[in-house]
Amino acid sequence: QVQLVESGGGSVQAGGSLRLSCAASGLPQRSGCMGWFRQAPGEEGEGVATFNTGDGRIYYVDSVKGRFTISQDGAKNTLSLQMDSLKPEDTAVYYCATNPSTVCYGLVPSSTFRSWGQGTQVTVSS
Repeated sequence: QVQLVESGGGSVQAGGSLRLSCAASGLPQRSGCMGWFRQAPGEEGEGVATFNTGDGRIYYVDSVKGRFTISQDGAKNTLSLQMDSLKPEDTAVYYCATNPSTVCYGLVPSSTFRSWGQGTQVTVSS
């Protein structure tokens, strides 16, 4: 059974940085599609970045391009999201997710994913 545990959230001022980590256990050798989503209060969830583990293709939502970087460690048991130049509109609960049985070319909908972490709060003040 796949389990995902996020960490690294917190409160920063605009322009600051945070690094989110997602510790994964129970992943098969082929990890399929992994990604980060976020949900702000009163808003729909939004895909932030997806990582196709088979070929390393990465996709970002336009609002974070050039500021966020998704990566997977060599052992494939940690998915990270480096967030730089943070803005107040980045404030949200961030979730990592995975579906080892699929590939993702582009920002796929949340329904694509089968396993989710518990979420970590990111708050950016102006």
